Amino acid sequence: MTYLWQKTRIVVISLVALFALNGCAVLATGAAAVGISSVTDPRTIGSQIDDQTIEMKANAKLGNDDKLQDYRLRVVSYDQKVLLFGQVPDKAMRQRAEEVIADTNGIDRIFNQVRISSQVGLSTQTNDSWITSQVKLKLAADKLVKATDVKVVTENGEVFLLGIVGSDQANKAVEIARNVKGVTRVIKAFSAPR
Repeated sequence: MTYLWQKTRIVVISLVALFALNGCAVLATGAAAVGISSVTDPRTIGSQIDDQTIEMKANAKLGNDDKLQDYRLRVVSYDQKVLLFGQVPDKAMRQRAEEVIADTNGIDRIFNQVRISSQVGLSTQTNDSWITSQVKLKLAADKLVKATDVKVVTENGEVFLLGIVGSDQANKAVEIARNVKGVTRVIKAFSAPR
């Protein structure tokens, strides 16, 4: 049994248990079991669960596709908006990656940011983690942007910003990310507050 399948199975079991039982304590326990940070997240618990379900299903589809499974492709979902990123050798594989996940239940929109290039190495991945942490620290220190409203993902020096923020916060978050050493590009995939 693959790791991704095991993880998917655990989340499905947790979700079934969450909805089968009643009470606040069960809700809090179930939310913690699926890794939800509802206290600081502007999304509802239901939306957070939907996003995690979308991520798991879409990432499983990519990992199980015989033509895509050897490429480093990932999906991150925020407010049912999906960021698809990674590297593939040609346009056909880039398009295939989007097509493979397109019918995943709950996806509102796909931001296909898959790059046509060789796969990034471990040193680049390490640098990307450093960039992400620096952007998050600078967002946390800013008075205009609420850091918990912005999800930061970095891939090969490109910073992707997702979240539910107003235009002033979005512009400030982009400005902050652009000024972090090592950032080559900032792509925003924000939703406006409802």
